[in-house]
Amino acid sequence: MTSRPLDGIRVIDLTRALAGPYCTMLFADLGADVIKVEPPQGDMSRTQGPHREDDELRAFGGYFASINRNKRSIAIDLTTEDGKALLRRLVQDADALIENFRPGVMEGLGLSYETLREVNPRLVYGAIRGFGDPRTGKSPYLDRPAFDVVAQAMGGVMAINGHPDSGPTKVGSGIGDIFPAVLTAFGVMAAVCDAGRTGQGRFVDVAMYDAIVSLCERVIHQHSFAGTVPGREGNDHPLLAPFGVFPASDGWVAIAAPLDKQWARLCEVMDRPELAADPRFATNAARVVHRDEMRAAIEEWTGVRDRAEITARLADTVPTGPVNTAEALFTDPHLTVRNMLAQVEQPGSATPVTLAGQPVKVTGAPPEEYRRAPLLGEHTDEILTELGCRAEEIARLRADRTAH
Repeated sequence: MTSRPLDGIRVIDLTRALAGPYCTMLFADLGADVIKVEPPQGDMSRTQGPHREDDELRAFGGYFASINRNKRSIAIDLTTEDGKALLRRLVQDADALIENFRPGVMEGLGLSYETLREVNPRLVYGAIRGFGDPRTGKSPYLDRPAFDVVAQAMGGVMAINGHPDSGPTKVGSGIGDIFPAVLTAFGVMAAVCDAGRTGQGRFVDVAMYDAIVSLCERVIHQHSFAGTVPGREGNDHPLLAPFGVFPASDGWVAIAAPLDKQWARLCEVMDRPELAADPRFATNAARVVHRDEMRAAIEEWTGVRDRAEITARLADTVPTGPVNTAEALFTDPHLTVRNMLAQVEQPGSATPVTLAGQPVKVTGAPPEEYRRAPLLGEHTDEILTELGCRAEEIARLRADRTAH
């Protein structure tokens, strides 16, 4: 077997910015034919940096490159009747269409799920919105715009992220976009499997707000079971100890030893048998209560050792790892072996760029390859030809600026 899991699946990608393109990239990386339908001016993120110093073309920067690889691009003006007709033709043989417009945009274009379902009854329609779609539950916030920081704030993650003496803290990575994207990919793929059995597609809707609430699951059960309102606890865990980040002589290291046997092993490595015997630290529950004393003992040991020594002495038996910077990631042999540092051509630059690879690994597939993100409309003629357009029709569509 040398096929990729999603070979033969076609996804029409009307997304822009981060959440939607990350979702469709997951499909593309695993073999789906993802056709990125862009407006004549292109996805708004094409102009975002960073850019290579030698890149005078500036077709797109790192933002766009990272989440639009392995796709084909066709530029269509969906405000025109011919443009809408082209999208309907694209949908005829597609397995899924995914968009992340605000509610009502596709309806305003005459391209709603219900309309497109008439063209292709087995079409799965995926939507990522700030507060969901009225088809699945009309939120009082339905018409509000949303970005990652809003989803993180409202979904609860900022209330538990950061140190107790600081204000709410945003997670550095755009999880308010990326986690909804992953859930949408899961939901769309589940519906595609269902359509294979029933011949009928479904509307799949993920709200960014909902996704972050799901990500913060323990906040919900803690409040329900115990009536507590979880707050910011720095790098500690409210229910597990030790479980956090500790200073080393050259940076920081994460150590998690909540199981009693792990705690005993940590005490052995630190040459502190009295800590293992101390009733204040005998169980995880006791260590949570006496967290400050426990932390002080661990920091006394870690603070005079570098991260490499701490990791070497603990990691085989106690979950341990250094707090890595981007620079450290580029030299970690694990990421090289796992093909998580993907080398990809960058138009306008003499040397390839490195992107985060695909973490979903499958057996029996050909070696992972990453095609660069497409130029705007790079595959317009190719895709129109696949739709059965003759050369004169393509020329007309280009002349009246329906296709680019």
